[in-house]
Amino acid sequence: MAAIVVENLVKSYARGLGGLGGRTVALAGVSLTIEPGETVGIIGPNGAGKTTLLGCLLGFLRPDSGRIAIHGLPVDDLAVRAATGYLPERLVLDRWMSGMALLQFHHALAGLPADSREADCQALLDRVGLDREAAGRRVGRYSRGMLQRLALAQALVGEPRLLYLDEPVSGVDPAGIVVFRDILARLSASGATILINSHQLAEVERVCHRVVFVKQGRVEAMETMRAGAAHARVLRVRLSTEQPAAAPGRLAAIAGDAGATFRGWSAPDARFAVADDAGATRLIAALARDGVALIEVMPEEGRLERLFAAGGGSAATGASPPGAGSAGEAAPAAPDASPAPDTAGDHSRFMPPPGPPAEGAR
Repeated sequence: MAAIVVENLVKSYARGLGGLGGRTVALAGVSLTIEPGETVGIIGPNGAGKTTLLGCLLGFLRPDSGRIAIHGLPVDDLAVRAATGYLPERLVLDRWMSGMALLQFHHALAGLPADSREADCQALLDRVGLDREAAGRRVGRYSRGMLQRLALAQALVGEPRLLYLDEPVSGVDPAGIVVFRDILARLSASGATILINSHQLAEVERVCHRVVFVKQGRVEAMETMRAGAAHARVLRVRLSTEQPAAAPGRLAAIAGDAGATFRGWSAPDARFAVADDAGATRLIAALARDGVALIEVMPEEGRLERLFAAGGGSAATGASPPGAGSAGEAAPAAPDASPAPDTAGDHSRFMPPPGPPAEGAR
Protein backbone atom coordinates (compact mmCIF):
# COMPACT_ATOMS: atom_id res chain seq x y z
CA MET A 1 0.00 0.00 0.00
CA ALA A 2 1.28 3.47 -0.89
CA ALA A 3 2.19 5.75 2.02
CA ILE A 4 0.57 8.85 0.47
CA VAL A 5 -1.96 9.03 -2.36
CA VAL A 6 -3.19 12.39 -3.65
CA GLU A 7 -5.82 12.34 -6.40
CA ASN A 8 -7.04 15.40 -8.34
CA LEU A 9 -6.62 17.75 -5.38
CA VAL A 10 -8.14 21.21 -5.84
CA LYS A 11 -7.88 24.06 -3.36
CA SER A 12 -8.83 27.70 -3.86
CA TYR A 13 -9.04 30.81 -1.68
CA ALA A 14 -11.55 33.64 -1.77
CA ARG A 15 -10.25 37.07 -2.79
CA GLY A 16 -11.50 40.32 -1.37
CA LEU A 17 -14.12 41.03 1.26
CA GLY A 18 -16.66 38.22 1.38
CA GLY A 19 -15.10 36.62 -1.67
CA LEU A 20 -16.33 39.41 -3.95
CA GLY A 21 -12.99 39.41 -5.77
CA GLY A 22 -13.43 35.86 -6.99
CA ARG A 23 -11.18 32.95 -6.06
CA THR A 24 -7.46 32.21 -6.41
CA VAL A 25 -6.73 28.61 -7.32
CA ALA A 26 -3.75 27.34 -5.31
CA LEU A 27 -3.99 23.66 -6.34
CA ALA A 28 -5.47 22.74 -9.69
CA GLY A 29 -5.85 18.95 -9.80
CA VAL A 30 -2.66 17.69 -8.12
CA SER A 31 -2.13 13.92 -8.20
CA LEU A 32 0.80 12.21 -6.52
CA THR A 33 1.74 8.82 -5.08
CA ILE A 34 4.55 8.33 -2.55
CA GLU A 35 5.74 4.92 -1.42
CA PRO A 36 6.82 3.91 2.12
CA GLY A 37 10.49 4.73 2.71
CA GLU A 38 10.62 7.40 0.01
CA THR A 39 12.06 10.84 0.61
CA VAL A 40 10.33 13.20 -1.81
CA GLY A 41 11.12 16.87 -2.39
CA ILE A 42 8.55 19.47 -3.42
CA ILE A 43 10.06 22.39 -5.33
CA GLY A 44 8.70 25.24 -7.40
CA PRO A 45 8.52 29.03 -7.60
CA ASN A 46 6.93 31.17 -4.91
CA GLY A 47 3.15 30.94 -5.05
CA ALA A 48 3.22 27.57 -6.82
CA GLY A 49 1.01 25.86 -4.21
CA LYS A 50 3.68 23.93 -2.30
CA THR A 51 2.69 25.19 1.16
CA THR A 52 -1.00 24.69 0.39
CA LEU A 53 -0.28 21.08 -0.63
CA LEU A 54 1.59 20.52 2.63
CA GLY A 55 -1.28 22.05 4.59
CA CYS A 56 -3.79 19.70 2.93
CA LEU A 57 -1.59 16.66 3.61
CA LEU A 58 -1.34 17.64 7.27
CA GLY A 59 -5.09 18.23 7.56
CA PHE A 60 -4.67 21.93 8.30
CA LEU A 61 -6.56 22.89 5.12
CA ARG A 62 -9.67 21.33 3.64
CA PRO A 63 -9.46 20.92 -0.16
CA ASP A 64 -12.34 21.96 -2.41
CA SER A 65 -12.30 18.54 -4.07
CA GLY A 66 -10.09 15.53 -4.60
CA ARG A 67 -8.84 12.83 -2.27
CA ILE A 68 -5.91 12.22 0.07
CA ALA A 69 -5.17 8.86 1.68
CA ILE A 70 -2.36 8.21 4.15
CA HIS A 71 -1.76 4.45 4.28
CA GLY A 72 -5.37 4.13 3.16
CA LEU A 73 -6.73 6.39 5.92
CA PRO A 74 -7.98 9.99 5.83
CA VAL A 75 -5.53 12.67 6.92
CA ASP A 76 -7.46 13.47 10.10
CA ASP A 77 -7.56 9.87 11.34
CA LEU A 78 -6.02 9.69 14.81
CA ALA A 79 -3.73 6.85 13.73
CA VAL A 80 -2.28 9.09 11.02
CA ARG A 81 -1.85 12.03 13.36
CA ALA A 82 -0.14 9.88 15.98
CA ALA A 83 2.40 8.76 13.37
CA THR A 84 3.10 12.20 11.86
CA GLY A 85 5.99 14.56 12.57
CA TYR A 86 6.09 18.14 11.26
CA LEU A 87 8.76 20.82 11.13
CA PRO A 88 7.17 24.11 9.95
CA GLU A 89 9.00 26.88 8.12
CA ARG A 90 7.92 29.52 10.64
CA LEU A 91 8.89 28.26 14.06
CA VAL A 92 6.70 29.32 16.99
CA LEU A 93 8.27 27.71 20.05
CA ASP A 94 7.64 28.58 23.69
CA ARG A 95 10.60 30.89 24.32
CA TRP A 96 10.30 30.77 28.11
CA MET A 97 10.81 27.00 28.26
CA SER A 98 14.14 25.21 28.13
CA GLY A 99 14.85 22.94 25.19
CA MET A 100 14.52 19.87 27.40
CA ALA A 101 11.24 21.10 28.94
CA LEU A 102 9.79 21.76 25.48
CA LEU A 103 10.59 18.24 24.32
CA GLN A 104 9.23 16.71 27.52
CA PHE A 105 6.02 18.70 27.07
CA HIS A 106 5.53 17.35 23.54
CA HIS A 107 6.50 13.86 24.68
CA ALA A 108 3.64 14.07 27.21
CA LEU A 109 1.23 15.47 24.60
CA ALA A 110 2.03 12.46 22.42
CA GLY A 111 0.87 10.17 25.22
CA LEU A 112 4.27 8.47 25.53
CA PRO A 113 5.33 6.74 28.77
CA ALA A 114 6.36 9.10 31.57
CA ASP A 115 8.96 6.68 32.94
CA SER A 116 11.05 6.97 29.74
CA ARG A 117 10.40 10.69 29.12
CA GLU A 118 13.71 12.12 30.25
CA ALA A 119 15.78 9.42 28.54
CA ASP A 120 13.77 9.68 25.31
CA CYS A 121 14.09 13.45 25.18
CA GLN A 122 17.81 13.37 25.95
CA ALA A 123 18.28 10.84 23.16
CA LEU A 124 16.46 13.17 20.74
CA LEU A 125 18.60 16.15 21.76
CA ASP A 126 21.75 14.06 21.30
CA ARG A 127 20.45 12.92 17.93
CA VAL A 128 20.11 16.48 16.58
CA GLY A 129 23.39 17.63 18.13
CA LEU A 130 22.19 19.78 21.05
CA ASP A 131 24.35 19.27 24.14
CA ARG A 132 23.19 19.27 27.76
CA GLU A 133 24.05 22.93 28.28
CA ALA A 134 21.86 23.88 25.32
CA ALA A 135 19.12 21.56 26.56
CA GLY A 136 18.91 23.50 29.83
CA ARG A 137 18.97 26.92 28.16
CA ARG A 138 15.81 28.95 27.51
CA VAL A 139 14.58 28.60 23.94
CA GLY A 140 14.49 32.40 23.70
CA ARG A 141 18.30 32.38 23.81
CA TYR A 142 18.71 29.88 20.99
CA SER A 143 20.28 30.82 17.66
CA ARG A 144 18.35 30.21 14.44
CA GLY A 145 20.27 27.00 13.78
CA MET A 146 19.67 25.73 17.31
CA LEU A 147 15.95 26.42 16.93
CA GLN A 148 15.90 24.31 13.75
CA ARG A 149 17.63 21.45 15.54
CA LEU A 150 15.19 21.64 18.45
CA ALA A 151 12.21 21.77 16.07
CA LEU A 152 13.49 18.68 14.27
CA ALA A 153 13.87 16.90 17.61
CA GLN A 154 10.26 17.84 18.44
CA ALA A 155 9.12 16.50 15.06
CA LEU A 156 10.86 13.20 15.82
CA VAL A 157 9.09 12.64 19.15
CA GLY A 158 7.49 9.20 19.06
CA GLU A 159 9.49 7.97 16.02
CA PRO A 160 6.98 9.15 13.37
CA ARG A 161 6.50 7.08 10.22
CA LEU A 162 5.46 10.20 8.25
CA LEU A 163 7.62 13.29 8.40
CA TYR A 164 6.82 16.64 6.76
CA LEU A 165 9.66 19.18 6.66
CA ASP A 166 9.23 22.78 5.48
CA GLU A 167 12.62 24.43 4.80
CA PRO A 168 14.31 22.13 7.33
CA VAL A 169 17.91 23.43 7.06
CA SER A 170 17.13 27.15 6.98
CA GLY A 171 19.76 28.86 9.12
CA VAL A 172 21.55 25.59 9.94
CA ASP A 173 25.36 25.56 9.83
CA PRO A 174 27.29 23.00 7.71
CA ALA A 175 27.80 20.64 10.67
CA GLY A 176 24.07 20.73 11.37
CA ILE A 177 23.25 20.02 7.74
CA VAL A 178 25.36 16.86 7.91
CA VAL A 179 23.43 15.82 11.04
CA PHE A 180 20.11 16.43 9.30
CA ARG A 181 21.20 14.37 6.27
CA ASP A 182 22.19 11.44 8.48
CA ILE A 183 18.90 11.54 10.39
CA LEU A 184 16.85 11.60 7.18
CA ALA A 185 18.86 8.76 5.64
CA ARG A 186 18.33 6.58 8.71
CA LEU A 187 14.62 7.36 8.86
CA SER A 188 14.17 6.52 5.18
CA ALA A 189 16.10 3.26 5.60
CA SER A 190 13.76 2.34 8.47
CA GLY A 191 10.73 2.75 6.19
CA ALA A 192 9.61 6.24 7.22
CA THR A 193 8.11 8.43 4.49
CA ILE A 194 9.52 11.95 4.26
CA LEU A 195 8.22 14.96 2.36
CA ILE A 196 10.46 18.03 2.08
CA ASN A 197 9.42 21.48 0.86
CA SER A 198 12.52 23.59 0.22
CA HIS A 199 14.14 26.13 -2.06
CA GLN A 200 17.62 24.79 -1.21
CA LEU A 201 17.91 22.73 -4.37
CA ALA A 202 21.36 21.27 -3.70
CA GLU A 203 20.20 19.73 -0.42
CA VAL A 204 16.95 18.48 -1.94
CA GLU A 205 18.91 16.86 -4.77
CA ARG A 206 21.24 15.23 -2.27
CA VAL A 207 18.73 13.65 0.12
CA CYS A 208 15.63 12.92 -1.98
CA HIS A 209 14.73 9.86 -4.02
CA ARG A 210 12.32 11.86 -6.16
CA VAL A 211 11.54 15.52 -6.64
CA VAL A 212 8.17 16.95 -7.67
CA PHE A 213 8.14 20.27 -9.53
CA VAL A 214 4.98 22.27 -8.78
CA LYS A 215 4.01 25.33 -10.80
CA GLN A 216 0.75 27.29 -10.79
CA GLY A 217 -0.94 24.66 -8.67
CA ARG A 218 -0.05 21.72 -10.92
CA VAL A 219 2.58 18.99 -10.90
CA GLU A 220 4.61 19.97 -13.95
CA ALA A 221 7.28 17.26 -13.67
CA MET A 222 8.94 14.64 -11.51
CA GLU A 223 12.63 13.79 -11.42
CA THR A 224 14.09 10.55 -10.06
CA MET A 225 17.34 11.62 -8.41
CA ARG A 226 18.89 8.14 -8.15
CA ALA A 227 18.45 7.45 -11.88
CA GLY A 228 20.99 8.33 -14.54
CA ALA A 229 20.73 11.68 -16.29
CA ALA A 230 20.40 11.46 -20.06
CA HIS A 231 21.04 15.11 -20.85
CA ALA A 232 23.97 17.27 -21.85
CA ARG A 233 25.81 19.26 -19.23
CA VAL A 234 29.10 21.03 -18.58
CA LEU A 235 31.50 19.43 -16.10
CA ARG A 236 34.04 21.36 -14.08
CA VAL A 237 37.09 19.14 -13.55
CA ARG A 238 39.59 20.18 -10.88
CA LEU A 239 43.12 19.03 -11.63
CA SER A 240 45.96 18.44 -9.20
CA THR A 241 48.38 21.33 -8.75
CA GLU A 242 51.15 18.91 -7.75
CA GLN A 243 51.94 18.10 -11.37
CA PRO A 244 52.67 20.33 -14.37
CA ALA A 245 49.55 21.93 -15.79
CA ALA A 246 48.12 20.04 -18.74
CA ALA A 247 48.29 21.95 -22.01
CA PRO A 248 44.87 23.03 -23.35
CA GLY A 249 45.62 21.30 -26.64
CA ARG A 250 46.23 18.00 -24.84
CA LEU A 251 42.99 18.32 -22.84
CA ALA A 252 41.05 19.12 -26.02
CA ALA A 253 42.49 16.05 -27.76
CA ILE A 254 41.62 13.74 -24.84
CA ALA A 255 38.11 15.16 -24.71
CA GLY A 256 37.60 14.76 -28.45
CA ASP A 257 38.69 11.10 -28.34
CA ALA A 258 36.15 10.50 -25.52
CA GLY A 259 33.31 12.18 -27.42
CA ALA A 260 33.37 15.30 -25.23
CA THR A 261 34.23 18.94 -25.95
CA PHE A 262 36.89 20.98 -24.16
CA ARG A 263 35.35 24.33 -23.15
CA GLY A 264 38.27 26.12 -21.56
CA TRP A 265 40.84 26.20 -18.78
CA SER A 266 41.18 28.40 -15.71
CA ALA A 267 43.70 26.79 -13.37
CA PRO A 268 43.11 24.51 -11.60
CA ASP A 269 39.74 23.88 -13.27
CA ALA A 270 39.03 22.67 -16.79
CA ARG A 271 35.55 22.70 -18.35
CA PHE A 272 34.17 19.96 -20.60
CA ALA A 273 30.79 19.48 -22.29
CA VAL A 274 29.40 15.93 -22.26
CA ALA A 275 26.21 14.49 -23.74
CA ASP A 276 25.05 12.37 -20.76
CA ASP A 277 26.20 10.23 -17.84
CA ALA A 278 27.89 7.73 -20.15
CA GLY A 279 29.79 10.57 -21.81
CA ALA A 280 30.93 11.86 -18.42
CA THR A 281 32.18 8.38 -17.51
CA ARG A 282 34.13 8.08 -20.78
CA LEU A 283 35.72 11.51 -20.29
CA ILE A 284 36.83 10.83 -16.70
CA ALA A 285 38.26 7.44 -17.69
CA ALA A 286 40.13 8.96 -20.65
CA LEU A 287 41.66 11.74 -18.53
CA ALA A 288 42.81 9.28 -15.86
CA ARG A 289 44.15 6.85 -18.47
CA ASP A 290 46.20 9.65 -20.03
CA GLY A 291 47.80 10.47 -16.68
CA VAL A 292 45.83 13.63 -15.86
CA ALA A 293 45.52 13.77 -12.06
CA LEU A 294 41.89 14.53 -11.13
CA ILE A 295 40.90 15.95 -7.75
CA GLU A 296 37.15 16.25 -8.27
CA VAL A 297 34.51 16.42 -10.97
CA MET A 298 31.22 18.28 -10.61
CA PRO A 299 28.49 19.61 -12.88
CA GLU A 300 28.40 23.38 -13.26
CA GLU A 301 24.65 23.30 -12.77
CA GLY A 302 22.61 20.88 -10.66
CA ARG A 303 19.79 18.79 -12.13
CA LEU A 304 17.18 20.66 -10.13
CA GLU A 305 18.56 24.03 -11.19
CA ARG A 306 18.09 22.91 -14.80
CA LEU A 307 14.59 21.69 -13.97
CA PHE A 308 13.76 25.03 -12.38
CA ALA A 309 15.19 26.98 -15.31
CA ALA A 310 13.19 24.88 -17.77
CA GLY A 311 9.99 25.44 -15.80
CA GLY A 312 9.63 21.68 -15.24
CA GLY A 313 9.45 20.85 -18.92
CA SER A 314 12.68 18.85 -19.14
CA ALA A 315 11.80 16.02 -16.74
CA ALA A 316 9.51 13.06 -17.17
CA THR A 317 6.26 13.44 -15.28
CA GLY A 318 5.44 10.27 -13.39
CA ALA A 319 9.02 9.18 -12.72
CA SER A 320 9.41 5.93 -10.86
CA PRO A 321 10.00 5.49 -7.12
CA PRO A 322 13.28 3.94 -5.90
CA GLY A 323 14.02 0.55 -7.39
CA ALA A 324 11.34 0.84 -10.07
CA GLY A 325 13.67 1.55 -12.99
CA SER A 326 15.18 4.54 -14.72
CA ALA A 327 13.68 7.98 -14.93
CA GLY A 328 12.54 7.41 -18.48
CA GLU A 329 10.40 4.40 -17.63
CA ALA A 330 6.73 4.69 -16.87
CA ALA A 331 5.79 4.74 -13.23
CA PRO A 332 4.01 1.68 -11.86
CA ALA A 333 0.29 1.99 -11.35
CA ALA A 334 -0.58 3.54 -8.03
CA PRO A 335 -1.75 0.90 -5.58
CA ASP A 336 -5.35 0.92 -4.47
CA ALA A 337 -5.33 3.22 -1.47
CA SER A 338 -8.89 2.44 -0.36
CA PRO A 339 -8.86 1.22 3.23
CA ALA A 340 -9.93 -2.30 3.94
CA PRO A 341 -13.08 -2.46 6.05
CA ASP A 342 -11.27 -3.75 9.13
CA THR A 343 -8.28 -1.38 9.14
CA ALA A 344 -9.86 1.80 10.45
CA GLY A 345 -7.84 3.05 13.42
CA ASP A 346 -5.19 0.35 12.97
CA HIS A 347 -1.92 1.84 14.27
CA SER A 348 0.27 -1.16 13.45
CA ARG A 349 1.22 0.04 9.97
CA PHE A 350 2.71 3.19 11.49
CA MET A 351 4.78 1.53 14.16
CA PRO A 352 8.60 1.47 13.92
CA PRO A 353 10.04 -1.89 12.87
CA PRO A 354 10.87 -4.29 15.70
CA GLY A 355 14.39 -4.66 16.98
CA PRO A 356 16.99 -2.35 18.55
CA PRO A 357 17.35 1.22 17.20
CA ALA A 358 19.96 1.90 14.54
CA GLU A 359 23.44 2.72 15.81
CA GLY A 360 23.75 6.43 16.44
CA ALA A 361 20.01 6.91 16.94
CA ARG A 362 20.53 7.47 20.63
